[in-house]
Amino acid sequence: MTPQRLAALMLNLQRQGCHNINFVTPEHVVPQILEAMPLAIQGGLRLPLVYNTSAYDSLESLRLMEGVVDIYMPDFKYWSAARAQRYLKARDYPDMARRAIKEMHRQVGDLILDERGLARRGLIIRHLVMPGHLDETREILRWIAEEIGPNTYVNIMAQYHPAGKVSRDLYPEINRRITREEYAEAMRCAREVGLTRLDPRWTSGRVWLRL
Repeated sequence: MTPQRLAALMLNLQRQGCHNINFVTPEHVVPQILEAMPLAIQGGLRLPLVYNTSAYDSLESLRLMEGVVDIYMPDFKYWSAARAQRYLKARDYPDMARRAIKEMHRQVGDLILDERGLARRGLIIRHLVMPGHLDETREILRWIAEEIGPNTYVNIMAQYHPAGKVSRDLYPEINRRITREEYAEAMRCAREVGLTRLDPRWTSGRVWLRL
């Protein structure tokens, strides 16, 4: 895709009424995004740019995006190297994620919403609660509160379900959905460490209608 074509796609999304331009796992196309952005801006692009990622990103790539990305939306999946190796096949994932999230926050700060409740700039951290791994959740939430700050906007997600290679033979310990009690404990942990900006769509009991 040429820079001109990518810029045209972004402008078309804006004309359709989209609230943002959301690039998913985009590290490998950072140069192409940077080529297209001046053309899109010249064409009248005014939507926030979202960098949606697993947080397994190099600092070099993130620093190239400084002043370009408005909203960083990283996952923080696992805290321990052993579990990151087992489930993500990347023992260095926790260290990479911590460094990346700190850099993202340095660039854009805490999340800012407009008068309609739409995100305009800042950091949104997502964490998927995994069955039997609340110790990972506790450490991640504690780190966010202490190292990024209690005003960080956090989306604690409950929608994990076994799929793909998860089975009784390969990963029996995560071959189930999380329980209501596990999710309630994750939310309790978030409040205990001082996090106050929890995504409201996931703090309601109605979430269990989707599980």
